[in-house]
This record gives sequence, C-alpha cells and structure tokens, in this order.
Amino acid sequence: MFGLIDRSRILEILDGYDLRNPMIGAIASHSALDTCDGAIEEGFKTLAVCQKGREKTYAQYFRTNRVDGQVLTGVVDDVRILNKFSDVVQTDQQDILRSKNVLFVPNRSFTSYCGMDAVENDFELPLLGSRNLLRSEDRGEERDYYWILEKADLPYPETVEPDDIDELVMVKLPHAVKTLERGFFTAADYDEYCKKSEALLKQGVIDQDGLELARIERYVIGPVFNLDFFYSPLTEKIELLGIDWRFESSLDGHVRLPAPQQLALNEDQINPEYTVCGHNSATLRESLLDKAFELAEKYVAATKKYYSPGIIGPFCLQTCVDKDLNFYIYDVAPRIGGGTNVHMAVGHPYGNALWRTSMSTGRRLMREVKMALDSDELDKIVT
Repeated sequence: MFGLIDRSRILEILDGYDLRNPMIGAIASHSALDTCDGAIEEGFKTLAVCQKGREKTYAQYFRTNRVDGQVLTGVVDDVRILNKFSDVVQTDQQDILRSKNVLFVPNRSFTSYCGMDAVENDFELPLLGSRNLLRSEDRGEERDYYWILEKADLPYPETVEPDDIDELVMVKLPHAVKTLERGFFTAADYDEYCKKSEALLKQGVIDQDGLELARIERYVIGPVFNLDFFYSPLTEKIELLGIDWRFESSLDGHVRLPAPQQLALNEDQINPEYTVCGHNSATLRESLLDKAFELAEKYVAATKKYYSPGIIGPFCLQTCVDKDLNFYIYDVAPRIGGGTNVHMAVGHPYGNALWRTSMSTGRRLMREVKMALDSDELDKIVT
C-alpha cells in the first residue's frame, strides 16, 4: 500500500472539476462498452482510452452519433488513441483527461496494462470505485483476495501441495505468452501433474517461474456462477445486479467433443486452455439466493474492516456450486466484472426486477454517480 494516493488529493482534484459537465472514462477493453452504455443511458458523455491498432470497436463501430445533443446511435463520444494503454498514466495524458472532467472507471485491463503501482501511486484522476482494493485481485500478494476471504470466513477451494494430490485439482498460474490469460491445468495425482506440467512447459504455455508460484486448489465439480454485485455507499445496500458465466477457449471446444474424439487428440491439443473469450447470462434457483447474498454481506463487511472505506460500487464474486449446493469462491473482482457486457442495454432479471427498468452494472454505477451529484456526495464514491 506504500505510496497510495491519498483520498484528500483526489478530492482536491475533484474540487477543480466542472461537475455540471462530467465525462465518464475507461480503458477501451474488458467492460468499457457496458460502462459507456450505462453512462449514455444516465445522461453522461463518454470517453474511451484506446490503444493504437485496437481502437476500431470504440472509435468507429460504437462511436456515438448525436443530433442536438441526443444520442441516436452508439455509446462512445470521445476517443483518446495512445500508442499503449499504459501511456494514460503519463502526466500530459492525465492533464487532458482532467481538463475534460473525467471520472474514471477502473477495469481489469486498466490495472493489467498500466500496472498496479502506477494505478495506486501515479494516476491522479478520481476513480469510481475502490483504488486500495484493486491490488487484492493479484494472487500471491500479501493481502490478496484469498486473505480477505479467510478474514471474512468465506468458502474457497482448499490448497494442495503437488505431492499431496490425490483427487482432481486445478493448478492456477499465468499463461507464459498471453500475459492477461491463464495457463491453468487440472491433475488427479502427482504423476499427472508432472506429465501435464512438462508438456505445457515444452509447448510454451507455462514457464518454470509461474509453475513454482502456482496455486493448486481442490477442483470443485459443479457449475460456475459469476455473481455481479453492487454496494452503494449512498444507500448502504448490497444489490445483486446479475449473474454470468464464461466461455473459455479451448476448454469449451473440448467439452463439445465426444469422448472418443477427445482421447484421439494429439499432444498439442489434448490439454485445454482456459482463455476467456465470451460470457452468457444465468440465474440461480431461488433457494440459493440467500446464500449468495450472505457471501456478499461478509465480503463487504471484511473490506470495510480491512480496506477502509471498503468496496465501492461493483464487485464480482466468481463461484462454483458443488453437489450439495455449497458455494466456493475461486476468484474476486473488486471492480466491474468482465462479464457485465452480457447485461448491457437489456440488463438482467435481478437488476431489472430491483430497479424496474433495464439495469446493467454499467448503468447502475452511472445511476450512483447521478445520485451522488444530486446529493453533493460524490466524495463518497471516488478514490
């Protein structure tokens, strides 16, 4: 936490903003379309920070077309095209964003491409969310999300040492080449762990440093539910806005094959990768909703206790449900989740039922901004 920008500095910058005309900004990746769509729905202008060569989606295909200020099509009003996403932390780029009164929404691409140190220490723009919690997402940090889960007495898969593997486990480590992706693999015993790790090392999917720092967890057999929650400092309420689940390549290609074809795959094909490439929407049986809310209640309480002022706005608890209908949290996103684009424009049954309108995560965050501006409480939701 050393060097974390003091909240008073951010509030000082906010005092210099013209809050009659704020813009909502985000790194143009991950969940930026949901963020921008929600902002447009709530009456804000939007800005996408793009990387050269990856800008077309935002600068061309989803660019807004306004007539007399009214949006006819699109969700992105303004575009900053930089050589690299990380250039956004440069002083001149920050000056430009501040001159446009940008309130910035942190997503996973922001922290991954710009680096956690820069986000915590150098990026002097008001963030809509919890700046001091973003580092907890990185596995292996001293106070990562597993530390929070343990403090909150929340369930997560038990860890296993390599030579103690006697049931199916998931080996969690980064991909050696695709820097934002996973080099995950499963194993049912120590011999399989050794064979698979050797094969993946040879193929360049993982490296030795990643393997030595890998977290090995008992594999929870059951469906995956990413619980997209929202905590409002203004109302002090927790909301379940939606649930999504992932499409992963090449895993989802493997499970579509009949068993004889899976067994016939060659050495380069037989171990699936877990690269997230899409999401879909889901709901829970209603008897599980109480358990889901209890998870969120404990997480929010723990963040308030150990990461004051605690979680602000959207967060995602990524869970598995076992055969006895018990939840296990295997990942936590202390910011807008990666699957919220599935709720964009149409919302989700839970968020819609609560708000009586199409309420995605992006729109709910912007509704919070609007509420904070109306009540002169924007200081409560920025860090």
